[in-house]
Amino acid sequence: MNLVIQSPAPLAAAHVKPLVALARGAGSTSIDDFAIRIEGADPAQRGDLEVYCGTHALDYAFVEPGKTLSDFGLVAMDMDSTLITIECIDEIADFCGLKAEVAAITEASMRGEIKDFNESLTRRVALLKGLDASALERVYDERLQLSPGAEAMLAGAKAAGLRTLLVSGGFTFFTEKLKARLNLDFTNANTLEIVDGKLTGNVLGEIVNADVKARTLRETCAKLGIAPTQAIVMGDGSNDLKMMDEGGLSVAFRAKPVVRAAASVAFNYVGLDGLLRLF
Repeated sequence: MNLVIQSPAPLAAAHVKPLVALARGAGSTSIDDFAIRIEGADPAQRGDLEVYCGTHALDYAFVEPGKTLSDFGLVAMDMDSTLITIECIDEIADFCGLKAEVAAITEASMRGEIKDFNESLTRRVALLKGLDASALERVYDERLQLSPGAEAMLAGAKAAGLRTLLVSGGFTFFTEKLKARLNLDFTNANTLEIVDGKLTGNVLGEIVNADVKARTLRETCAKLGIAPTQAIVMGDGSNDLKMMDEGGLSVAFRAKPVVRAAASVAFNYVGLDGLLRLF
């Protein structure tokens, strides 16, 4: 396999020799100042590489030789803590003084400690009852930031002919704004009920849980006439696992341990544009 090593800062030359040796590779090629490719690497050395890369804040990924980004047809992304840096529901809850309580439920849910996502979401949204809907706008304007490398990753994916899907257990208020801002092709998320300018504490319609995320991925691939294995899927929480399992390449981004363990690739240090260096 090819082994791609990436660093969030320029990659120190001193790392090259030990990494080639650890990977039992045939040699290395510079991709850019931040990354190298080691040819002929042995995936059985993953454990030693995990320790070395973790110690030196590097990301590594085994990639099939000859694989290109244009072999894929779709990049599907989770929103909260993946495409963007925040958990929107936690920030909304901050406006009614309940951020710590809601964030604790969010964290437990994303780590896979709360098995029923529907119940977890319903509990959290109920705590928002009575909040002025203008809080959503404030979260978007004042707190929502794109994850590092997001725009470069999307530009690279589009240039290679891939379509884009944003599928979220969060809310349509934010996915629709991001769809327009980033020119995304498809979105699916939950709808907060708003009556007389205030949140009712209810979610309208079907909740976008792990099963719905996976189904959305399959349906989007069917619309595009591609197999789910031609999708790259990016996520961070346990409700992304089923969707990630459907794709041909899964990327755990700043992810919970259960997700890092299951994904093809984990980006713990580099930005989302690390995807482009893999190919």
